[in-house]
Amino acid sequence: MPTLSPMSKTRTEVLEESRKKGIVAGASTAGAIAAGVFVGATAGAIVAVPAVYFTYKWWKHRAENGIKF
Repeated sequence: MPTLSPMSKTRTEVLEESRKKGIVAGASTAGAIAAGVFVGATAGAIVAVPAVYFTYKWWKHRAENGIKF
């Protein structure tokens, strides 16, 4: 029989984690744009891969925790 376990994180901790993930996603996206503008399209495309990954992780974290966009 499954038992209910208490929440491991408070709402404040979840929001703080979301803020940190958002900063990482935003910084990596800004870096990808800068690389695309200043270095070239190929460099921008290569650097965009981690930016997409971090943005996806941030978006998913917000959705799973019921944080509105």
